[in-house]
Amino acid sequence: MQRITAHQPHALHDTAATRRIEAAAAAALPEHTLMQRAGRATARLALALAPHARRIWIACGGGNNGGDGLEAAMLLHRAGHPVVVTWLGTPAALPADARQSWQRALDAGVHFAGEPPELGAQDLCVDALLGIGLSAQARAHAPDPRLPQWLARMQAGAAPTLCVDLPSGLIADSGQYAPGFEALAGPARSARHTLSLLTLKPGLFTAHGRDAAGQVWLDDLDVDAHASPASARLAGPPTAAARPHASHKGSHGDVAVIGGEGLGARGLGMTGAALLAASAALHAGAGRVLLALLDDGASSALPELPELMLRRVEALRLEQGAVVCGCGGGAAVAARLPAVLQQAQRLVLDADALNAIAADAELQRLLSERGRHADCATVLTPHPLEAARLLATSAAAVQADRLAAAQALADRYQCTVLLKGSGSIIAAPGQLPHINPTGNALLATGGTGDVLAGLVGARLAAGPAASAAAAFDAATQACWQHGAVADDWRAPQALTASRLAQSLHP
Repeated sequence: MQRITAHQPHALHDTAATRRIEAAAAAALPEHTLMQRAGRATARLALALAPHARRIWIACGGGNNGGDGLEAAMLLHRAGHPVVVTWLGTPAALPADARQSWQRALDAGVHFAGEPPELGAQDLCVDALLGIGLSAQARAHAPDPRLPQWLARMQAGAAPTLCVDLPSGLIADSGQYAPGFEALAGPARSARHTLSLLTLKPGLFTAHGRDAAGQVWLDDLDVDAHASPASARLAGPPTAAARPHASHKGSHGDVAVIGGEGLGARGLGMTGAALLAASAALHAGAGRVLLALLDDGASSALPELPELMLRRVEALRLEQGAVVCGCGGGAAVAARLPAVLQQAQRLVLDADALNAIAADAELQRLLSERGRHADCATVLTPHPLEAARLLATSAAAVQADRLAAAQALADRYQCTVLLKGSGSIIAAPGQLPHINPTGNALLATGGTGDVLAGLVGARLAAGPAASAAAAFDAATQACWQHGAVADDWRAPQALTASRLAQSLHP
């Protein structure tokens, strides 16, 4: 059994791949072997989480996930631990393996109850109701009314919850809740743990998955899942690279930030966004950071960051270094985009640059054209609404399947896409999509996305050459580092975007 942290990459398998792995293993092993292993793993983790539990409530469904719970209940009861089981199944409808576990639990004398214990009457809850058994057919019908009631009771109680394979109601491939389970969205009152069996599922790490799953554990049940192709990958930390002593500012690349519409244009001053992106690139180790504000020259000096070099856009050599375009660009950035899209070899497009492209077919054509050049590196950093505009759909549709949306956007424009949000997705044509495991709600403040764009720009500028692979690596590494700062934040002050930028390092 392995505790999953953000510090090691992992393969992720969707439901179809997991079922193939399960079927192949079941065919090669004696019947009931996998369920016995799953029950042992569940019982072992339950005792590790609550070694002195006076009562363990195990809620079991009528399928194989319920069978895993019944097997665990039998083992815990035989070992002398107080267990109460609530069960939604009927013996006649059980799959063969689950029927064996039900009989074993019955023979062992496990206590079955018609209703769950009252709040506060248990020290650990085990959710073995659905797992990945939430099929498309099951999603189309209203669940047994007891099922969401039991889940809501677990979520409202003070006792920690251990979910077997997957939090019930969560869709394994997307991290969204199935119809009828939406009320479970949001943080639970108590600690949550998920024991993922055989494989790690993408939905545990994006959208609602991170709140629902809590701490994720993996038990592969002694089955080698690596023989089956992964559906995605959980990103690991970037590799630290020492900088040679014999280097200079030109060795670490230039970043030019274009954005920051001035107050005079529409009465909406957004120079702070460009300044945050430039500050991030500076603190992330870019050799030089050039700041081109779209404010008609109103900002003649920035004394708080004297290291920044102010430029007019027309004075920039766009083909050199990396360009970060769009942060706070407002309506002014659209006129600058044709030259940026055609001349910049390494390019990060954020915020208003993405909105301008979504509204202009010619800019879309120029963006797509970049993907045909092997010496161009392009990263888009949309939030869900910006991604929806580029895909001509809704933010809800993007969030419904974040992996698919990010991949569709990457394929449409032949570039790397970093779809922001809980469990940010990094996708590119021909690449296995990555899910970022770092970050938390401290990042849900204005300006942190601008910081991420500047950080991507710094990593892109430091690379040896502009390429599609370099863009994907820069986006993946920057996203992990950006979130890790929030995860490690222990200072008494709020994590503002400025402090986030200042906490970066090369």
